Amino acid sequence: MMQFKYTVLLTALLSAGLVACNDDDKQQPEAVEQTPASIELVHLSRFETGVFAEGAAEIPAYDAASKRAFVVNAKKGAVDVLNLSKPEAPVLIGEISSRSLFAGSEINSVAVKNGVVALAVQAANKTDNGWVLLYKASDLSKPVAAPIQIGAQPDNIVFSPDGKSILVANEGEPNHDYSLDPEGTVSIIDIRDVSKPVLRTADFKAFNGQEAVLRTQGVRIYGPKDNSKAYSANNLTTAAQDFEPEYITVSADNKTAWVTLQENNALAKIDLTTAKVINILPLGYKDHGLSDNGHVVVQNGVEIKLGNSMDSADEGEKDGIGTKSKKINIVSKAGVRGMYLPDSISSYQAADGKTYLVTANEGDARAWGEDDDAYWLGNASKGFVEEFRVKHLTHSSGFDRRANDDLPPQLRQLAAGALLDPVTFAWCGATVGNPGDCRADFNLGRLNISWTMGYETDAAGAPVMYNASGVKDPMGNRLMYKNLYSYGARSFSIWDENGSKVWDSGDFFEKFLSSDSAKFGKSRNIAAKDFFNTGHDEGDAFDSRSDAKGPEPEGIAIGKIGNKTFAFIGLERTGGVMVFDISNPKKPIYQDYLNSREDFAKDPEAEFAAGHGSALGDLGPEGLVFVAAKDSPNGKPLLLVGNEVSGTTAIFEVKLK
Repeated sequence: MMQFKYTVLLTALLSAGLVACNDDDKQQPEAVEQTPASIELVHLSRFETGVFAEGAAEIPAYDAASKRAFVVNAKKGAVDVLNLSKPEAPVLIGEISSRSLFAGSEINSVAVKNGVVALAVQAANKTDNGWVLLYKASDLSKPVAAPIQIGAQPDNIVFSPDGKSILVANEGEPNHDYSLDPEGTVSIIDIRDVSKPVLRTADFKAFNGQEAVLRTQGVRIYGPKDNSKAYSANNLTTAAQDFEPEYITVSADNKTAWVTLQENNALAKIDLTTAKVINILPLGYKDHGLSDNGHVVVQNGVEIKLGNSMDSADEGEKDGIGTKSKKINIVSKAGVRGMYLPDSISSYQAADGKTYLVTANEGDARAWGEDDDAYWLGNASKGFVEEFRVKHLTHSSGFDRRANDDLPPQLRQLAAGALLDPVTFAWCGATVGNPGDCRADFNLGRLNISWTMGYETDAAGAPVMYNASGVKDPMGNRLMYKNLYSYGARSFSIWDENGSKVWDSGDFFEKFLSSDSAKFGKSRNIAAKDFFNTGHDEGDAFDSRSDAKGPEPEGIAIGKIGNKTFAFIGLERTGGVMVFDISNPKKPIYQDYLNSREDFAKDPEAEFAAGHGSALGDLGPEGLVFVAAKDSPNGKPLLLVGNEVSGTTAIFEVKLK
């Protein structure tokens, strides 16, 4: 039997609705929810586990009938159950653990709908098949159905809007040394009879053999097929193995699902009637050389043009007199392409009746075996790491200067060094055979990019070789990078149902967080620009994330209030939640930003170790869930945020203005 521990049992809340009748005994129309002019977030409370940087609060879900929140606690491999009858004072009343059924298992995700709690459970060996467990939110003593075995590493779990189906993204990541890579799949479970669920599986086998075509369309399929052999265009894995489903959203009519394939920079579109993947939608790449990306955002009633600029250096930038110092330097960078690589996805219907998809463009690199010394000593069979800094990629001495340090052996199998295209990168001083100041820390030197793409190739996908002087030479041993591909787009995007981009927030996040308008702390009393692009587990870490993925948008929740639709985007590294009115998908309106971390100067690890973690507030937002006013315990819309670094569940009131 599933273990369920109650620490407190609270009396169920009763609510009564009064129906007004006229003389003809006719029911009056249901009250229409107020449409606000704008909204803002107010921090109400938080539940604290006291656990630092171990994922003790990740993915939240909410049940309106029981007024309970369910929060994935990766530290325990379980779900914490919180009573939110009083949202200003959440109380832990129990937990659900899968380990009494499956030793060593972990719960990765939770969802609640119509009184049913669904859990995505990962096996102790993550490459083995996982399970879905179903409970009644009102009685969590035992599952209401037998465990449903699904694919490997089940990650995100969601209900269809009508509550008749559950969908699970089975990510199927490889093992530590990339010697075993399960196929990614999506489970579709019919629960119209919740005691007798029916499983169907959407897989990607139909796309095997189409990898070359998909790559030309912009889909990243690049994992090694056999790590014991040289990494090359002829030694890449199948589409079904390389695709790693991450997050799911379902259309309002329950007929279509879209799944982020994060590492592949694409979406999968699924017909839920047939349980078939009907299309792979490449998302393309963000041109960081554009100072105007063609989109606008409305802020304080003013239309602001958006660009694709970025801050790419975490140290060593030049100040006005040529010495080195840290500073904010958000500028356009021709030749740099941002891979959207979205994590979470949600969807909504706009006033035009069309479905729009909203993604948080976090970015994620494949880094397997990075903790194995044998890999860095040159044994490619021990892992696969695709990240590399530009300054090391393009050094005139070639790659071997980084051997036994951070040189991926698969990169060394391709060539002995690399060059930058002198035309594309002329802006930072590249010339034929010489990267010039492009290697400098204040330009592109510190930027982490994927070495697996961007270099010149022939029709078969093999690299075109150059000599060290920058001359094309079949006997040469240098790659020629035409573009550099960085992780994440530092933005959130709106797409149509076929994956065409409608709008992207461009460089808004970084520019806003570097402005005088941005404030940290629940009382909004800390200048955000003083801790620009800080890390979620660091103290006094100004600019530390600029070379990676910036503020790193990861989680998304969408809520409708009246006739307006709002997007809530969690910034994992910088922290806090951005809020936009996306009712018009082509012209979103900025609403608010609230970061409830209270101290950015002290080292969080040391503070937690000393028992002072509570004073730091919320660090590292992961999952978000919107609670509509009609479902809320206090009659006001709420936002629940799981913060994986601080191990806290933050509860915000969405204040209507």
